[in-house]
Amino acid sequence: MAKILDDIIKKTKEDLEKRKKDYPLDLLGRSLAYNPFVPKDVHKALKATSDNPYRIIAEVKKASPSKGIIREDFEPVVIAQAYEKGGASALSILTEPHFFKGDKEYLGSIRRYSSLPLLRKDFIIDKYQLVEALVYGADFVLLIAKALSRKELKELVGYAHHLGLEALVEIHDKTDLIKAIFAGANIIGINHRNLETFEMDMSLTEKLVPLIPNSKIIVAESGITTHEMVVELSKVGADAFLVGEHFMRQDDITKAVSDLKYGQK
Repeated sequence: MAKILDDIIKKTKEDLEKRKKDYPLDLLGRSLAYNPFVPKDVHKALKATSDNPYRIIAEVKKASPSKGIIREDFEPVVIAQAYEKGGASALSILTEPHFFKGDKEYLGSIRRYSSLPLLRKDFIIDKYQLVEALVYGADFVLLIAKALSRKELKELVGYAHHLGLEALVEIHDKTDLIKAIFAGANIIGINHRNLETFEMDMSLTEKLVPLIPNSKIIVAESGITTHEMVVELSKVGADAFLVGEHFMRQDDITKAVSDLKYGQK
């Protein structure tokens, strides 16, 4: 694993130990009895259909380790509403605080003002974070195959399903894919960006899709900036498209989502 990924995981573990001490899992779990959030149907939202072939997962993202601050005027709820208006099918919410300037609280705030399924995008390594995701209002969670062992990934996917959450399992190569299938992933995200070098390989979806069982929902991630790219990725088998930085750099976010999904009018 690259140093940046190692650093993020290390910091995540430190934060997690503190949260577990302050608010133990059994206490966190008990709060679910009063939880107003029932997870939405993520499969229905992400599976391509003939009348809605390009499902956009639009990302609420202030910063990244490689690019720094991406959007200065960062208002998560306003951004989420603009995404929904533009035709997004789901929202990805960055909740990692140190490297991406995210916050778990964004999930609850956005959930109150949006009807779309929400993805908790973070570096999830522990069941505690899955319970947190449910408490704060997520419908599905990101699990990065590269950051977890086969056993860990299988346990986390199984526990997410047990809680009623879905898991988007992110892969970058055949080794990750084998892990994802072994873990029982229903939704597989192909990240064109290598988490170790940050280099992009936009042909990765085309290379890996033929190896993925037909029943899986396939999400193409990173580097997607035009409607033409969406059309081409759809042709090779992608159902949904996770886009963050491209939207975050636009003045008119609603138009940017609409242009990517439907083409410029």
